[in-house]
Amino acid sequence: MAKEKILVTGGAGYIGSHTVVALVEAGYAPVIVDNFSNSEESVLDGIASILGQSAPCHRIDCNDAAALRDVFAQEQDIAGVIHFAAYKAVGESVEQPLKYYQNNVGSLVTLLQVMEEYKVYNLVFSSSCTVYGIPEQLPVTEQTPVQKANSPYGNTKKICEEILEDLSKTDSSIKSIALRYFNPIGAHPSAKIGELPLGVPSNLVPFITQTAAGIRQQLTIFGDDYDTADGTNVRDYVHVVDLAKAHVTAVARMLQGKVADIEFFNVGTGRGNTVLEAVQAFEKATGVKLNYKIGPRRAGDVPKIYADVTKATEVLGFETTSTLEEAMKSAWDWQLSLQKKAKQEA
Repeated sequence: MAKEKILVTGGAGYIGSHTVVALVEAGYAPVIVDNFSNSEESVLDGIASILGQSAPCHRIDCNDAAALRDVFAQEQDIAGVIHFAAYKAVGESVEQPLKYYQNNVGSLVTLLQVMEEYKVYNLVFSSSCTVYGIPEQLPVTEQTPVQKANSPYGNTKKICEEILEDLSKTDSSIKSIALRYFNPIGAHPSAKIGELPLGVPSNLVPFITQTAAGIRQQLTIFGDDYDTADGTNVRDYVHVVDLAKAHVTAVARMLQGKVADIEFFNVGTGRGNTVLEAVQAFEKATGVKLNYKIGPRRAGDVPKIYADVTKATEVLGFETTSTLEEAMKSAWDWQLSLQKKAKQEA
């Protein structure tokens, strides 16, 4: 019996690459689409090294309808799509909003149009807890009101969800699951794939690991005057390997025909940790002390947010298994592997 083929846009990215590995391990045949604007082709080598086989990859931009049609025509029999391809830096989106709207919203519209043309009806969409804005109550559930986004990046996710909802109200056959995930961290236990920021990291953990490795002189924590236990932001940090498995579970649910139109799921641990607690977890897991300072608040940052994951547990059948310290240790192992590779190539 042929393995069900899943198109993974942004499949060479951070979450995408881990999901490609998880899909193969679960018996699917992933096909990567990526333009490598925010990833490197070496990620494909890492995936192949873990799996003992390469994953097919089409180097195209999801905003290019003609190129996307060619992929669907070449691959044929695509059972479903996981759409990761998007820009994701909150700070950059504040500075360059049009870039984010054109890429994040435009690519989804183009993808949906091509999916309809080729009668591919199952979509798992990479959404974000940013759609909740600054929530009035914690933890947030899927029924928590979607609020005005705190950044253009967050607004693109909100708009994309609205597009999927509008589509579900028409006679469209496309069914979708939007996974609203919280803060992905960590790396594959093999240390062969992980978060690979280009330039200065915009996310906390790669900045932590690069500071610990001496690449960055100092970590800046943005604000210590929030209404939290120690004054720093609170986030729900979810191990990327757990998050990848959530996508596989969502694909299985879709292919079993259990989705009527569109479903939303929070994907997190259900626990909130402050930035300082994350720093302390890294230090405890690795034995490495971090050089950090407190800086001013950063534009677009939500003070605190973490998930209620009851629906994901009860309906999707998904639960996280990794601890914050385990995620931090895997991120550090990945950083060390990058350092080793750089030395070998020097």
